This record gives sequence, structure tokens and C-alpha cells, in this order.
Amino acid sequence: MPGGKEFAARQGLDYEEIDVGFDPDKRADMVQRAGGLRTVPQIFIHGRHVGGYDELAALEREGKLNDWLANMLETSALGELADASEP
Repeated sequence: MPGGKEFAARQGLDYEEIDVGFDPDKRADMVQRAGGLRTVPQIFIHGRHVGGYDELAALEREGKLNDWLANMLETSALGELADASEP
């Protein structure tokens, strides 16, 4: 199964990778943003938490990813969400 980076490249998605391995402050921030989840990757699209790679892949498998992304872009364009994403 490909990882999040390969998935993003295949989908033509831009992303920002945040390495939390050696920075306790970044790690604490990501755990908080992910609702207490500590596994990596934790994926956020336009500020909204998707979950991990399995959840992202499930959205694609179920044919929901494109609609979800379009909805997030529309909402973001209205200024309701911050623009941030990580694989």
C-alpha cells in the first residue's frame, strides 16, 4: 500500500510535511490538532482533520475524496478554514 506522500503525488495534491520526530513542541501541537491521536501520519486538508492514511485512502475508495476536497476548497474560499495540509 502506498504512503501518504505517494498518494498526494498521484492525486496532484500539494502538501506540507511536518516532522514531529525530534521536536516535542511540534509533536504536542499535532497531537492536540489530531484530537489526541499520536500515530503518524495525521492528515489535515484545509485545516480539517482527515485522520491517517487509511482514512484518506478510504475516502478515495468510496469515491468521496474529490467531493470532500471540493467542499473544503469552497469553504476555505469563504474564509472559514485555514489553509493547511499534511500527509
